[in-house]
Amino acid sequence: MKSLFMAAMLLLATSQSNGQNNKPSSSGYAPVNGIKLYYEVYGQGKPIILLHGAFYTIDMNWGELIPELSKTRKVIGIEMQGHGHSPYADRKPDIVSLASDVEQIMNYLKIDSADVAGFSMGGSVAYQFAVQFPKRLKKLVIISSTYKSGGWLP
Repeated sequence: MKSLFMAAMLLLATSQSNGQNNKPSSSGYAPVNGIKLYYEVYGQGKPIILLHGAFYTIDMNWGELIPELSKTRKVIGIEMQGHGHSPYADRKPDIVSLASDVEQIMNYLKIDSADVAGFSMGGSVAYQFAVQFPKRLKKLVIISSTYKSGGWLP
């Protein structure tokens, strides 16, 4: 059973979405909190920031949604520390640091406030972002995420 689970996780982590056919209007690396994080921007309009789940990338997590969202919104996808194009760093990737990274990318892209959507681990980062930076948040969308880890095993 354990090997089946590991095989499924490996397949999930290495598969790519075929849904994202459009190219970002801009992309690059933002210097945030002593590291560099990869981002992509699509479309125009009210900004929405997309935060992927653990072991995902922008495309793997959001590739099916970006083309539709970017018809009416400025969509900003961020690849968090150690995911996708964003390199690993010596810094511990805790939720508080990752939420601060989101705020720093907003500064870099000159975005005062935005809607934020997070999936799984990205949802936990989005919750923390709401706590740390409530004035920068318009609306919060959490998909399949936890809000506390008190019952988790070590």
